[in-house]
Amino acid sequence: MVEVAQNFKEQGNEYFKGKRYREAVNFYNQGVDAKPEDKTILEALLCNRAACNLELQNYGSVLRDCSKAISLNPKCSKAYYRSALALLSLGRPEEALDCCDRCLAFDQSNAGVKSVRERALKAKEEKERKEREKQERLRKEEEEKLAMKRALRERNLIIFNKPGSSVNPTAPHFDPEDPTGSTLVLPVFFLYPQYATSDIISDFVEDTTFGAHIEAMFPPQVPPPEWDKKGEYTANNLVIYAPTHRKRLLKVGKKMTLRDVCKAAKAKEGQPLDGLELKDGCLSFVVMPKGEVETKWVEDYKKSREES
Repeated sequence: MVEVAQNFKEQGNEYFKGKRYREAVNFYNQGVDAKPEDKTILEALLCNRAACNLELQNYGSVLRDCSKAISLNPKCSKAYYRSALALLSLGRPEEALDCCDRCLAFDQSNAGVKSVRERALKAKEEKERKEREKQERLRKEEEEKLAMKRALRERNLIIFNKPGSSVNPTAPHFDPEDPTGSTLVLPVFFLYPQYATSDIISDFVEDTTFGAHIEAMFPPQVPPPEWDKKGEYTANNLVIYAPTHRKRLLKVGKKMTLRDVCKAAKAKEGQPLDGLELKDGCLSFVVMPKGEVETKWVEDYKKSREES
């Protein structure tokens, strides 16, 4: 059996030299299966098969064969070396370092193992650096989440997130231009119930007035939107309403900021919780022309509120 195993080993070595690693593995397999009594030959077969699998990136096989080789010979430098290379490739630099140190404990002058150890040490330091950065990023994200929850609560916003609703691409955030980092920016819908349509202001800074947005969206002497059949939607002819969670209806003055409206929506002392509803990350306000349309809509809203 020793001669048979030796023959398979030599054939495997020839294929390995020719970089025909899969064929080499087959011969080493046959050599191992021959169960040679000489542990030196079995150790060599296992180490050589590990070398092939290292080239083939079968790192699990490398580690298994090297472990077997080390159990046969605890001072098998090649097995430690190839284990370390496999562990490095698997992103496990700490274990690779351990392999190198175990080998260098009895083979101090092994240049190959020393080189791998340097690589493993650098990889370990890089892995630790990335982990520190990740933890810092997660810490900041958690701080920002808590700060946002606190900010929304301070502004009396009542949050509703429908199950299965799509993630808002412009979620509430703090104004990056505010050095204090405390000014909120929220997506806001302007609803036009008269025509069952709407606009979204993706970044409504809370200290901006409603009038500034209305004047920018509906300036005078500019053709009206296609849906405005009667040409009524001009800045000086529009009114804005803010329904609250408890169905109160706030009339929003054009000089009011979003922050002002949030304060106005707060329940009075001793009254049940109230405020604007933040649905799926967005606030909604109703915009319509003064006059009959406004009167009818307000009447219908109050009637619906009484019936509910």
